[in-house]
Amino acid sequence: MNFMKKSALAITLASTLVFSGCGYNTLQVKDEAVVASWAEVQNQYQRRADLVPNLVNVVKGYAKHEEQVLTQVTQARANVAGLKVDKEVLEDPALFEKYQQAQAQMSSALSRLLAVTENYPDLKANEQFRDLQVQLEGTENRIAVARNRYISSVQDFNSYSRQFPQVMTAKVIGMKTKENFSADAAAQNAPQVSFD
Repeated sequence: MNFMKKSALAITLASTLVFSGCGYNTLQVKDEAVVASWAEVQNQYQRRADLVPNLVNVVKGYAKHEEQVLTQVTQARANVAGLKVDKEVLEDPALFEKYQQAQAQMSSALSRLLAVTENYPDLKANEQFRDLQVQLEGTENRIAVARNRYISSVQDFNSYSRQFPQVMTAKVIGMKTKENFSADAAAQNAPQVSFD
């Protein structure tokens, strides 16, 4: 019995030393950092989604004949809201790409909506619209900052988890590299500016 207790203690000590030297704990910390930074991206997307209905309603009052743009913004928001986002999205490249496309569609629709407002000087002067526009612009900046933090977290996790001996530990416990943001294909083209 005494031998078994000593053997169990020796195995516990040996495994503690092995796991502390293989990066297991650091992998867990870095994985949580990726999850937390993704949650902040989600938080900013939610803030934007919450602002959109208010912005659309203000613009509707001024731009009734621009119904197509308003419909596109509403549809884009519905597409984003309809996607379930959880840790599974971070580990599935196809789901992550689908989510990125929905957010890109939302950004595109919002830029068209803001362009429509340029045709309505009274709307631009409306205090409620200006406040919403400032909040939306601030949110877009916060999204960019949150994405940058997520990109850094993913880079840190992926770099660490692909080094030896952590790569062995990651394989044993089933950790995979994380998907990162990539630019929309249209982002490679210079924007067309027209003053018609």
